[in-house]
Amino acid sequence: MVVCGDDGLAHRLAAELRGVYEEQVTLVVPPADRAVRPPVVGRARAVSAALLDRVVSAAVSRAAGTGTAPAAGEPAGGERTLEAVEPTEAVLAEAGVERAAALALVYDDDETNIRAALTARRLNPRLRLVLRLYNRRLGQHIEELLDQAAALAYGGTPADGAGGRDGSADASTTVLSDADTAAPALAAAAVAGTTKVVQTDRLMLRAVERLAPGPGESTGPGGLATLALLSANGNDPAFADGSESSGDQGPLLLPDTAAVRAADGRRGSVVLEQVSYAAGPALPAGRGVGVVAPFASLFSRRLRWSLAGLVGCVLALAVALWVVTGIHPLGALYLTLLDLFAINDPAVGKSTERQVLQLLTGLMGLLLLPVLLAAVLEALGTLSGAGAVRRPPRGLGGHVVLLGLGKIGTRVLTRLRELNIPVVCVEAGPEARGVAVARRLRVPVVLGDVTQEGVLEAAKIRRAHALLAVTSSDTTNLEAALYARTLRPDLRVVLRLYDDDFATAVYRTLRAAHPHALTRSRSVSHLSAPSFAGAMMGRQILGAIPVERRVLLFAALVAGDHAPLAGRTVGEAFRAGYWRVLALDTGEEGRGGSGLVWELPDTYVLRDEDRVVLAATRRGLAELLGRRGRGTGAG
Repeated sequence: MVVCGDDGLAHRLAAELRGVYEEQVTLVVPPADRAVRPPVVGRARAVSAALLDRVVSAAVSRAAGTGTAPAAGEPAGGERTLEAVEPTEAVLAEAGVERAAALALVYDDDETNIRAALTARRLNPRLRLVLRLYNRRLGQHIEELLDQAAALAYGGTPADGAGGRDGSADASTTVLSDADTAAPALAAAAVAGTTKVVQTDRLMLRAVERLAPGPGESTGPGGLATLALLSANGNDPAFADGSESSGDQGPLLLPDTAAVRAADGRRGSVVLEQVSYAAGPALPAGRGVGVVAPFASLFSRRLRWSLAGLVGCVLALAVALWVVTGIHPLGALYLTLLDLFAINDPAVGKSTERQVLQLLTGLMGLLLLPVLLAAVLEALGTLSGAGAVRRPPRGLGGHVVLLGLGKIGTRVLTRLRELNIPVVCVEAGPEARGVAVARRLRVPVVLGDVTQEGVLEAAKIRRAHALLAVTSSDTTNLEAALYARTLRPDLRVVLRLYDDDFATAVYRTLRAAHPHALTRSRSVSHLSAPSFAGAMMGRQILGAIPVERRVLLFAALVAGDHAPLAGRTVGEAFRAGYWRVLALDTGEEGRGGSGLVWELPDTYVLRDEDRVVLAATRRGLAELLGRRGRGTGAG
């Protein structure tokens, strides 16, 4: 496996392939003076992260050497590191692309990834390519282009795609975006707190965390499946809360029936609660502003109340005229409007009551003029400022304050608005890529440094539902979260933090200081790396949900391609802590569904042609996708 990149995702992906899938990895990164500091992924990986900064082509395992296989009995996982400014043809050749099974190009620049992918496809038409592209539409065209090139290289036709003759089926191209992969989890954590959402083109899964019931409380309905048991110890002395190194006190992924029964009443759980094919999950939209009505967007609340008051007074005067004179109600309203606009004859010789009403109506006409003028000026100002950023309305509440409108923030903003969640964005400068998206979606934006006093107040943080800090700076996110907690101690906070150990320390401290407020820390590369690694192994992962500081993956596999699944019953194929079959894809579309059969009986025998949707841990999926015939330990 060859991984080329210039940020934390490359290092995490290499660690995923090496540590979970036990693959030989060549990591191509910029020189040390230009490289981004690799993330520390747990205590056991801290040493490996430090080794990544050593000399060019340094081997860090016993399987050292360019392109050499490990000796018999030695571990399959190895890594060497190459330093290069750009992934040129010479660099890719030195990395062994011509002999590699898969190549991941995860540079932050789309053009760099595309240029390297075209070169790599020419060097090795059989190569499985995984590209990180932010531009989704361009990514679809590039995927089709590279698949057609692979098919033509083996005598196929463009219509064959990557599934041409002579074994070119492995020469697939997968385009992924770390922003798209992480955005659903970040949005769900901010909006619904403990709710986890996995959404694909055809399928939406919703899992929910259920806290351990108190004395005399019931555990509630069981849901479709119990996906995980939460940590038994809320303050791990090993400083590994909710991670893979938490031991028996940490979260238990894919537990069996006995473990669920034994933990009843003592541990919280993550339950698969809902499966649907709608456009989005049923998350709460909060109070205040959702989709703003056109009239409300043109005029302020104060002006709308003024107009309503004047209309009420006019109606009251019309009713009084009807009572005093006894004329028809419509005639009374007509005379009142004539008096209002000063186009009626003076009530000379009329009764005193009629004269008083005419004077009052004329006074109302004078009061109406400034209100109409203000309405015109305000409407013109709103229309002329349609291209400018909107300010948060005065009465806004129950919204999500989103800090940062970069790549991740823009995707999260789009996701939140798809769910009809009110959002107020905070961005340092108007040149950020997400500002244009916020303007198009008519989302209020506060421009300013979030670390300065008054910026969060302008975003109505005191009445917000949650704070979602996704800027590229850990310290900025942390400072904003701490300041927001001083304003609202019970505020729900979701942080994007780069370093796992730092995120754990922040999580523990904020939880201890504010035990009644929800705190979540997420790493985009940590959420994205499993999907990229699965694509390099030849499988498209449907999605991932975070379980404390671990990740649970969802994938679609053909049972016949995997010995632990083929010919076994659903009950026999279930391996606690590794994988669990959730549904069967019959391929029969219709009736509002996608042909997926849920709640399969344990006695159902999986056939070779069955396509199943399963939940798996990272190590479990690695065993199912193993290329070297490593034992699965399934029996």
